[in-house]
This record gives sequence, C-alpha cells and structure tokens, in this order.
Amino acid sequence: QVQLLESGGGLVQAGGSLRLSCAASGRTFSSTTMGWFRQAPGKEREFVASINWDGSSTYYADSVKGRFTISRDNGKNTIYLQMNSLKPEDTAVYYCAGRGLYEFVYWGQGTQVTVSS
Repeated sequence: QVQLLESGGGLVQAGGSLRLSCAASGRTFSSTTMGWFRQAPGKEREFVASINWDGSSTYYADSVKGRFTISRDNGKNTIYLQMNSLKPEDTAVYYCAGRGLYEFVYWGQGTQVTVSS
C-alpha cells in the first residue's frame, strides 16, 4: 500500500516554472513505478510522465516533452515534477500516482496548477 500527498502547485505566469513534489508513505515505494497525471476542467485525466523504480527509465506525454522532468528520491520517498516553460494549457489539477501490477492504482488528492497568459 502506498499513500501519496502532492504539494507545490500554485499560480504562475506563462513561461514560468513550478516544481511539484509527491511524498509517499509505504514500504513498497522504492520498488514502485510512479507517475504524474493531470485533469483540466471539463477534460479527462491524462498521463503526464512516469518513472520506474530506480529512475533509470522515464516517459513523457508529447505535450510536455522537453519542458517537464520527472525524478525521484527513494531515500526521501518522494517524486518530483519540474515544470518549465509553462503554458496556459498546462492549467490543471496534477495528481501523483503509484503503479500496481498492471495499472496505476494509488492516487494522491491532487494539487492545482494555474498558468496565466
């Protein structure tokens, strides 16, 4: 079991940066693939990025590739999402997630990111 708590969201101007953090509890964190998802108003939740258990493999949605970076610190039970060159279309609630055997099954409560134009 993994419990997740996001932080770091806020209001930023277009072109700015934010770093999201996700603190995890649970003894299986260091062996769990983790990810970030987001949901904009009126839209379905979408995949943003994922990172495997030791950080050696990462994946990104095309819409954020080159601007966002996912990372993890297993010693601190925390994953991060560094977001640069933010655009208004990045506005959404961002969720941290932990993967089970076949899909992401652990979810945080979300943190709001608002990018003004």
